[in-house]
Amino acid sequence: MAHSPRQQSGVPRRIVASRELATPTPPPLPEPSLKSREAFVAYLRVEVGASRHTLDAYARDLDMLLSDLAGAGVADPAHTTPRHLSTHVASLRTARSLSPASVVRHLATIKVFYRWLLARGRMEKNPTELLERPHRWKSLPDVLSPRQLRELLAAPRPPENPKNSIDALLWIRDRAMLELLYASGLRATEITRVERQDVVGEIGVVRVVGKGDKARLVPMGAPARAAIARYIDECRPALLRPDGRDKGKLFLSRTGRPLGRDSVWNIVTDAARLAGLRGVHPHTLRHSFATHLLSGGADLRVVQEMLGHADIATTQIYTHVDSSRLRSVHKKFHPRG
Repeated sequence: MAHSPRQQSGVPRRIVASRELATPTPPPLPEPSLKSREAFVAYLRVEVGASRHTLDAYARDLDMLLSDLAGAGVADPAHTTPRHLSTHVASLRTARSLSPASVVRHLATIKVFYRWLLARGRMEKNPTELLERPHRWKSLPDVLSPRQLRELLAAPRPPENPKNSIDALLWIRDRAMLELLYASGLRATEITRVERQDVVGEIGVVRVVGKGDKARLVPMGAPARAAIARYIDECRPALLRPDGRDKGKLFLSRTGRPLGRDSVWNIVTDAARLAGLRGVHPHTLRHSFATHLLSGGADLRVVQEMLGHADIATTQIYTHVDSSRLRSVHKKFHPRG
């Protein structure tokens, strides 16, 4: 039975785009490479239905690859050899200084691209079959301590001299957003997609739409429920506009439109600055959520479900514990402790 190109290419529904350092504009691509790039991106957009962020990530990774191939004298990606790819992947860590996580994401793009070329009959053999997968995490994710979390969550406060009634209320929204990010481990993109009807305060859960448009129910703690209830009662009505520009989303901007990822990022970093913390971003709260659950004895599979991870290996990065906890556990449970 013949498979469709979509089935053969095995394109994942979402690949998270990481924030990379700006690089100089590369020279124009050769015509065969340019045509392959445009056709592949069109395939992702039309047939796969990839999001704008996913398309941006694929296109950025593909541009790096095709530029390196052109520099090696390969004008048509159908003529790529495993050696070409090995040299390119090595340059990601050396010349471009990408993190291991970014290299893994980049490799996913490469493999999908060449499976697509193979499915279209452009190649007879997949040159990515021998590519080695680097370790996803060389360093542990940044995690805040419970004390630091308390300071961060309490950072949004009423302004002393608000310019108007809206400015006097936005701190309520910001605190509710921070509470939900930490209480439920949401990604920045996920919290922008939460709708008003997704919050069920009576039973303390929030419906989250994650990668691949997969929905999951995640519990909220009492502080998050109280903060969100106050935001819905006191702040959100002041942000609403009669033209329906809110699109039913929970968190709104001062103009009544749904908050975007950049706004979520700014709210978190501003609160961190007020709390005297550095290097904090929305994913830091997600890391802290998972780490604190596991260190408190939560089951790994349960945390995987709450995070929305398809692979439990992704969740296992949070199983690290500090040496003092290791010593205390050893002392308590080992016969010779």
